[in-house]
Amino acid sequence: MPYYHRLGDIPAKRHTVFRKSGGGIHYEHLIGNLGFTGLQSLIYTVRRPTSVVSSRCRETLDWQSEDDPGLRMRHLRTHRLELPPVDPVTGRAPLLFNNDVAMSLSRPGDSEAPLYRNAQGDEIVYVSRGEGVLESQFGELDVRSGDYVVIPRGIIHRWRLAAGQDPILFIVESHGYVRTPSRYRNEHGQLLEHSPFCERDIRPPSRLVTVTETGETPLLVKKDNALHEVVLDHHPFDTVGWDGFYYPWALSIHDFEPITGRLHQPPPVHQTFQGDGWVLCSFVPRLYDYHPDAIPAPYNHSNVMSDEVLYYCNDEFMSRKDIEYGSLTLHPDGLPHGPQPGKTEASIGQKETSELAVMVDTFAPLRVARAALPCEDPSYQQSWLGDD
Repeated sequence: MPYYHRLGDIPAKRHTVFRKSGGGIHYEHLIGNLGFTGLQSLIYTVRRPTSVVSSRCRETLDWQSEDDPGLRMRHLRTHRLELPPVDPVTGRAPLLFNNDVAMSLSRPGDSEAPLYRNAQGDEIVYVSRGEGVLESQFGELDVRSGDYVVIPRGIIHRWRLAAGQDPILFIVESHGYVRTPSRYRNEHGQLLEHSPFCERDIRPPSRLVTVTETGETPLLVKKDNALHEVVLDHHPFDTVGWDGFYYPWALSIHDFEPITGRLHQPPPVHQTFQGDGWVLCSFVPRLYDYHPDAIPAPYNHSNVMSDEVLYYCNDEFMSRKDIEYGSLTLHPDGLPHGPQPGKTEASIGQKETSELAVMVDTFAPLRVARAALPCEDPSYQQSWLGDD
């Protein structure tokens, strides 16, 4: 989990007077999850966070699934979707979803992103391509290609992506809170020695920029599957200091250290995050199994009460053919899956792989969004036909 961090100026004790230099006091604001029992941070602001001029429902987000889904393996070539080059929030294309988790894709243009607060879910934004800064009430966080950017619910933030890079964002939105795998943490929350990453790899906001602008400032808030426009009477990034465990943070997929063995390791060794009803795993370049008779390609397996999703971050994967950068495959519970013809034999004797992929396994069935159907490869379910 994120560790204790602080930026800026804060009083010596919680819930005590913290005076402004010009008179008056700073406003204390607790932000956290699970009521008062989860992770929390205290921020101190120039103005009241409760000062709202107006609010209205701007847009209902009604994700529609296909009419007759059937049961089959699916392959979506997501980077072929024609997406509006707008901002990273309003231009998201729905891909897959259930009541626990939703996945979408964004290819934002160079237009300014809105101030945004997701009040119904935590987000993991995988920066598939691009770089920039995530601005928030907690300061600025530098982000780059390969980063998982974790944004807990309720935090006001804004993306400031570098222009001219054609950024691509793969977004995983969770109804439950996002955390690191419990088996990699001790009772105090510290990541253990056998964890594939540790606190040194976690990057919190590094610069606190206090914005003192006043005047009507629009804020988009996602709540109850709708986008609401809330107008504040000041800019919400007026934090002068904060401390705690609740803040946006980044972890690079390139800092994930793979666990390998003499024989093929099952997918849980790649786990990076967990939520309620789902887990996320990272497949990264690594050495293959080193038993002299090892078969590096995964064995055929039936999903055990789960749907498996893979978002391919390059065009190489040990058990797949005909995938491309941006491919997304869905292997639903009820159908066994495994290497495509030729991939098992081809893996024998190989020493390493350069694959890079994000896997999301859900424990409730996923639905394919109707908006994603134009990029589906209809021949994928027949790709296992034929001999090795």
